[in-house]
Amino acid sequence: MAWRPLAAGDLPLLAEWLREPEVARWWNHEHSTEAVQRDFGASVRGEEPGEDLVVSLDGRPIGLLQRSVIADYPDDLAEFAAIADVPDGAVELDYLIGDASLRGRGLGSRLIAEAVESTWAAYPAAPAVLVAVVAANAASWRALEKAGFRRMAEGPMEPDNPIDDPLHYVYRVDRPAV
Repeated sequence: MAWRPLAAGDLPLLAEWLREPEVARWWNHEHSTEAVQRDFGASVRGEEPGEDLVVSLDGRPIGLLQRSVIADYPDDLAEFAAIADVPDGAVELDYLIGDASLRGRGLGSRLIAEAVESTWAAYPAAPAVLVAVVAANAASWRALEKAGFRRMAEGPMEPDNPIDDPLHYVYRVDRPAV
């Protein structure tokens, strides 16, 4: 598995992934060409503090990994801090597997585990990685648990999809001791 920064040429594929029913269920993101360009264009141009990364398996794009220092996004920091301890420099992840035929094969937990290992090198000051997941998304929180995360908190956060209850689980993994 590998990843690279999202590029303008990836936006049509990202729109396709966001259109896929299982992704749309949890990401609830507009998937028109214009919406994807609007919402991901700043990342493509390097104007965002976080990273949008195309995940590839054996050279084939299969999904998206978002990674950022939580404090770089004040709204995210406020939501996390309302229900969980957020150490200075903590990083958050979000992810999707866009190809439906690849789901249910353990790739989600593998993606998460490899993203965490990469995070320790890419963010040397990060003491922990946190992920907030809507409680109803059992597949996502199970993948986090398989990747070594532990549930550290739960509480209300704004869901991506308004049909979901606000209950979220916050998962955490700490940087290994050297």
